[in-house]
Order: sequence, then structure tokens, then C-alpha cells
Amino acid sequence: MQAILLAGGLGTRLRSVVSDRPKPMALIQDKPFMEYVVHELAKHGITDIIFAVGYKGSMVEEYFGDGSRFTAPDQTPIKIQYAYEKELLGTAGAIKNAGKLVTEDAFYVLNADTFYQIDYSRLAQMQAEKDLDLALVLREVPDISRYGEATLDQGMLTGFNEKTSEARPGTINGGIYYMKRGLLDEIPEGKVSLENEMIPKWLSEKRRLGGFVHDGYFIDIGIPEAYYQFMDDVEKGVIRW
Repeated sequence: MQAILLAGGLGTRLRSVVSDRPKPMALIQDKPFMEYVVHELAKHGITDIIFAVGYKGSMVEEYFGDGSRFTAPDQTPIKIQYAYEKELLGTAGAIKNAGKLVTEDAFYVLNADTFYQIDYSRLAQMQAEKDLDLALVLREVPDISRYGEATLDQGMLTGFNEKTSEARPGTINGGIYYMKRGLLDEIPEGKVSLENEMIPKWLSEKRRLGGFVHDGYFIDIGIPEAYYQFMDDVEKGVIRW
């Protein structure tokens, strides 16, 4: 199974504590954060990984290489490829750029600075059962006013990135997708956002978008507090290698 890992952002909010490397390469017990993500993917049989890289992307390639040295015993060999952005392309633009290396009919997409423990096969199963163009994971939060609300009705997406000033519990986008390869052709060239442009567009066109809500461990290391929290969780064994 294939996945695109989005690792091309500048990571400006984390610069105060991680200034010499891309955000997903921030060190956690002498391993870059992204290695934990790759390890988690491999546990679920997702071993063909495309890194969508930009800022200091060569540092990522120097560390991970072709992926072979990260393959565990009795595991399908990990294969890593790289899609470089010459300029910031946004999430959908980065997916389209990396899409030239996609060879399967459907593939996973996730952010390289986010660690979310889920059963990835649930996305593929739902996509097949409901014939979805795109399946995604939502998560519950106590205050949706900080984000944009995403809503489901019987597993089908009915609202996405809907802003509200009301501080109340709800569900938001978890940032993990399983999408049909054919959607790549619909993403325009250049800088395009998956969350703010393409998914709302597909939703308005009545495309088959669906997903499920999952409450597993989730962290986005985009700010120093979250970065230190993940370090602490690894130290305490909340996250096991």
C-alpha cells in the first residue's frame, strides 16, 4: 500500500525550538519525529511511501534514503521515494506533485508532523464498501471554534471546515485521507489547498466523500508545547516503538 507524507512546510511556529531542520525531522530520543510516523505506517502494511518535501528536503532524503534500513525483520521492505517542491504548493498541490509517483488505484495521504494512531485498513474498507472518492478520519475535540467543523451523516461527509465562533464540542478533520488516484487529475497546477479548496469543492459537487470518527492518540507537533508533549509521551511509554 502507498502513502504520501506531506513534509514540505516551513514549520515557522516551531522555529523557536527546532530551527536547524524541517519540522517533521525534529528529534525525539535521537530519532526524527517522522521516523515514528513511518514506523506506524509500516506496522499497518503501508510500506511504499512518497515524501513530499520542500524546505531542507535534502536533509530528509539523506536520513531516510531508500527506506531499506528502516525495514524490521519479517516485514515487507520499506520503499521511500521523494517528490520535491520548487515552491510552496499547498497541501493539494503537494499531493498532485507527488502523485506522479503513485502507482495504485487509491493511496493514503497524511501530514508528516502529525502522529495519529488508527487502524488504517478501516479507511480502505470504508472506501471500498461505500465506493468513496475520498475517505477521511475525523476526531472529536472539546472546542471546535479553534478549527473548522467537519460532520458526517451515516458515514458520508456533510460539512467540512465550517467555521464557528461557538465554543462547543464537535468533530474536526483528523488529517488522514484515503483517496482515489483519479482525483489527482482534478487538482489544478500550482498552489492549492486540499482542506480549503478541493474538499469543499468536491463536497459541493456531491462527490462521494465519507469517513469515520476515531478517538485514538493524536498529536500535531506544530507548536513547542505539543513537541515537548510528544517527547514526554515517548519517555513515559505512552507511545511505544
